[in-house]
Amino acid sequence: MTNQFFPQIPSCTWSRPIGLGWDKPYTVRYASNIDDGPWHGMPLGGFGAGCIGRSSRGDFNLWHIDGGEHTFKNIPTCQFSVFESDGSSSQAYALCTQPPDDGSLAAWQWYPTTIKNEESKTDGITGTYHALYPRSWFVYEGVYKARLTCEQFSPIWANNYQETSYPVAIFLWTAHNLTNAPITLSIMLSWQNMVGWFTNALKSPEVQMRDDGSPVYEYQSRLGESKDNFNQLVENTEYIGCILGRVGINQPVREGEGQWCFATRKHPNLEVFYHSRWNPVGTGEDLWKSFGKDGSLPNYLDETPAIKGEQIGSALAVRFTLQPGETLQIPFVLAWDFPVTEFAAGINYYRRYSDFFGRSGKNAWAIASTALQQYQTWQAQIQAWQQPILERADLPNWFKMALLNELYDLTAGGTLWSAASERDSIGQFAVLECLDYRWYESLDVRLYGSFALLMLFPELEKAVIRAFARAIPTSDNNTRVIGYYFTIGAESPFALRKVAGATPHDLGAPNEHVWEKTNYTSYQDCNQWKDLGCDFVLQVYRDFLFTGADDVNFLADCWHAIVETLNYLKTFDKDGDGIPENSGAPDQTFDDWRLQGVSAYCGGLWLAALEAAIAICDVLLTNRRGVENTEELVEQKSIYEVWLEQSRPIYEEKLWNGQYYRLDSNSGSDVVMADQLCGQFYARLLGLPDIVPSDRALSALKTVYNACFLKFHNGQFGAANGLRPDGSPENPQATHPLEVWTGINFGLAAFMVQMGMKDEAINMTATVVRQIYENGLQFRTPEAITAVGTFRASTYLRAMAIWAIYLVKSQESRVSG
Repeated sequence: MTNQFFPQIPSCTWSRPIGLGWDKPYTVRYASNIDDGPWHGMPLGGFGAGCIGRSSRGDFNLWHIDGGEHTFKNIPTCQFSVFESDGSSSQAYALCTQPPDDGSLAAWQWYPTTIKNEESKTDGITGTYHALYPRSWFVYEGVYKARLTCEQFSPIWANNYQETSYPVAIFLWTAHNLTNAPITLSIMLSWQNMVGWFTNALKSPEVQMRDDGSPVYEYQSRLGESKDNFNQLVENTEYIGCILGRVGINQPVREGEGQWCFATRKHPNLEVFYHSRWNPVGTGEDLWKSFGKDGSLPNYLDETPAIKGEQIGSALAVRFTLQPGETLQIPFVLAWDFPVTEFAAGINYYRRYSDFFGRSGKNAWAIASTALQQYQTWQAQIQAWQQPILERADLPNWFKMALLNELYDLTAGGTLWSAASERDSIGQFAVLECLDYRWYESLDVRLYGSFALLMLFPELEKAVIRAFARAIPTSDNNTRVIGYYFTIGAESPFALRKVAGATPHDLGAPNEHVWEKTNYTSYQDCNQWKDLGCDFVLQVYRDFLFTGADDVNFLADCWHAIVETLNYLKTFDKDGDGIPENSGAPDQTFDDWRLQGVSAYCGGLWLAALEAAIAICDVLLTNRRGVENTEELVEQKSIYEVWLEQSRPIYEEKLWNGQYYRLDSNSGSDVVMADQLCGQFYARLLGLPDIVPSDRALSALKTVYNACFLKFHNGQFGAANGLRPDGSPENPQATHPLEVWTGINFGLAAFMVQMGMKDEAINMTATVVRQIYENGLQFRTPEAITAVGTFRASTYLRAMAIWAIYLVKSQESRVSG
C-alpha cells in the first residue's frame, strides 16, 4: 500500500475490450473434441501446481486443479467486486460481465459491457483486458470515477525451479483518484469453498474410442460435493485471510484434499471486512446488502462445516479513501494447497511445490503469506526476464505477444511436476499433447514444441528426455485395438502396446501411471513409427548443445537408449538401402497420412539423427566418462558412419525431383509436403553437416511457401501440410494434408529464417498468429486449423514451436553481432 505511479503495461500485450464477445469464433472440427468457446484468459498458477483461468469478461472459469484433467465452468461466487462512493453517489459491481444463468446471486450488480458516452451518444467500452504471460491486466474505464487496474500474475520466470512451482496467484490492484474530491473505494474478493471437488469420482474409468479414433476415458469431478467443508478467518500482525478447508482430512492426504486461501496485507489506511460463511447459491444478499451500500461486510465469523448438499463461501473486503491525485496499490493473493496428484487408483505423486511447503495439505496460509511478502520481488524478476525480449527492435510486437503468451501451455497443459527424489533431483515433468489427446510429452510433437522448455527451463527439458531414455528398453505385451482403422471403417487390428527398443510415443496418461506406463495412444501402432527414434536422438543432442554442451553425464544417461532405438529403427530398412521405409500405414507424426517407401520427412530425420549420433560418440569418446566401453563407442560410430554414407545418396536419388523433395518414393504422389525437410532444419540447428545440398533445400522451401501457403486460399490461413505444386489438393477429402498445423508452421518459419527467407517467415507466422488470436483461440491454441473456420485439438503442445523462431533469430543476432 504505497503511493506509486500507475502501472506500465507493455505495448505488445494481447488485448480485448472487457466483455466483448466474438461474432464467429472458430469451432471444433469433430463433435467429440473439446470446445469450451472463446472465453479463455491467461492461466494463473505454477507449473504442475494446478492452475485457474480468468477470461476477458472477468469470470474465473478454468479449473485445472486435478493434474491432467480439464474442468471449464464459470463459478460466479469466485469474483472480485468494487464499491465506489464520492460522497454524493455510490455504485458497486461484481467485476464480471456475465451474470449467473441459474438465478443465483440475483442481488448482485454485474459489470456492464458498454457504457453510454454522453458527448457522442455512442456506446463505449468499459475497460480492456491485457495478457502477456505470465502477467495479465484488467483496466477498468468509464464506469468508476477512480482509475482502477488489476494486474494478475504467478511467480514464473526463466531458470527458476522453486517459485515457478508455487500454487499461487497475485492480484495487484492499483487505484488512482483522478477527481478533485475524495473517493472511497472497497475491493472485495469472494470465493467458494471447493475443497474436495477436483478429483476423479471414477477411480477406474473405462477407456473407450472416440469418433476420431483416439482413446478417451471419462472424468467425473466432484463439483458441488462440499459436505464437511468449513471456512475460517486467519490473521497476524501483517496479513489477514480466509482459509477454506475440510473436516476429517487425515495424513497422508489424498488427491483433492487440502486448502484454498485468499489474503491481503493490513495497513493503517485500510479497513478490512470479512464474512466467513455465506450462501453462494442463494441471492447473494448476505454479502451485497452491506457491500453494495457502503463497501463493508458484516464481519461475520462461522466455522460450522457444511452439511450434505450445502455450499459455503467466504469473502474479504478492503475499504480506503483516496484524496485527489492519490494512488494506492493493494495486493490480494489466492493460494491453494492440494499436494497430491493421483493417476490410477493408489498411484500418487506429490507435487514439486511440496518440496518447499510440505505435504500436509495445510499450508495454503503459508503459501499466501510468502506471496504477500515476496510479490514485488517476483514481479521484478518477471520483468527482468521479459525485458530483453520486449526491447528487441527486430521483433514486431505481435510476435513478442505470441511468443510469451504461447507459454500458457506450460501452466495450463495439464502440467505435472513431481517432488524431487534421489533419482530426479528436481522432480519429473510433463505436459499433455493436448486436452483431446490426453497423454504426456508426445515425442513427435515435442520435437517442435519443446523449444520453450529447453530455452527457459533446461533442467526440466532434460528430465523429460531422461524419462524417454528409461522407457526405450522396456516392453508391454498388452494389446490394443488401433483406432485409425475404426475411423476409416476397416477391421481394426490389435497391436502390442510397447515393444522393447522402440521409442515410445508418449509418457502415459493421467488415468494410468505417467512416466512408467508409456505409449498410451492407440490411434496408430506407434511401435511402427519411423520418426520417433530419430526425434529422440535429435532432442538428446539438441538439449546437450543448448544447455552449455558440458553435461556429458546427460549424454551418457541416454547413450544406451540411443543405440537401442537406432538399431530397432534400422530393422525397418527392408530393402537394405540404408533408410527405414514407411509402411503405407500412417506411421509418423502425420498419423492420418499414408507414406510409402523412403519418405522425405522420415528419411531426412533419419539422416540427421545419424549425424547427431556420430557427434554424440565424439563427445563421449573425447570426455571418456559416463560410458566406460570406448571400444563400443568406436564401433557404434563406425556403424553410423556406414549407414549415413549409404543413406545420403539414396535420399537424393529417390526423392529429389529437380524442384523439391517428393513426399515418398513409392506412392507416385506429386504433393509438396510443407515439412519435407525437418531433418535438414535440425541438422543446421545443431551445427551438423547439411543432409541435402543448400541450394536444393532453398528451392524446396520456396516451393513449399508458394504451393502450401500462398496458393492455399491466397495465404489467408497459413501453410497447409501438403498440396500439389499448383496449390490444389491431391485428395479434397483428406484431413492432415489440408489442415494448417500451427506448430508445423512455426517450425517451418524457423527453417525459413535459417535459410535467409526472413520476410516469408514473418509473413507466414503473422498469418497463423492472427488465426489464433483473432478468432477466439487464445490460450487454447489448437494443433490444426481449417479453411472453413474449424479447429482440432485445443491447448496443443506443438504450438510452442514459435520459440524455435526466436532461437534461430537469436543465433543469427549473435553471429551478426
